[in-house]
Amino acid sequence: MGKIDLNKKKKREALLNTAFELFTTQGLHQTTINNIVERAGVAKGTFYLYFKDKYDIRNKLIAHKASRIFSIADEALAKTDLTELEDRIIFLADNIIEQFNADKSLLLFISKNLSWGIFKQELISSGDDSDVDFYNIYKILENSPKAYKNPEILLFMIVEFVSSTCYSSILYNEPKGIEELKPYLFDAIRQLIKSQEIVPRE
Repeated sequence: MGKIDLNKKKKREALLNTAFELFTTQGLHQTTINNIVERAGVAKGTFYLYFKDKYDIRNKLIAHKASRIFSIADEALAKTDLTELEDRIIFLADNIIEQFNADKSLLLFISKNLSWGIFKQELISSGDDSDVDFYNIYKILENSPKAYKNPEILLFMIVEFVSSTCYSSILYNEPKGIEELKPYLFDAIRQLIKSQEIVPRE
């Protein structure tokens, strides 16, 4: 990466980091583009080189943060000897839950804005400039010896299920604390995965 490209990447990261700080401390609606660029120390025109508006930076920020969370979980998974799909998905879910448990501001931001549509849109539109890599999620299903009716819907359901459960349980201890809720959550994920298996005809 050349000096110009490196400088561009630093400015984009500064804008993303600043937007995250402002969105999580004062909220999306109270944050203006002027607030973001002033805090990041860049010109307002620079903002529009990377983002259309504050909703666009929010979407890219969600995808950026979610990608990082998954990457950390995926790296941890690679160090295990787990082979069964259900076990691998549960491991990823548990790791992600613990990351959320350790950073509640991140959970608060992502869970309330989480959307599978955002993930897909970032994959389609960002191209080579994207720091979002969700293809490993699909790879886990593709490498499974079992086939599933609709892998995208299956992943969507798991993401939504884990996200909504984490939000209520970690932030509000409802209906129980996350450690007490995990066995029920993981059992439900296993049942969901099994329900989507394509069973070959004998």
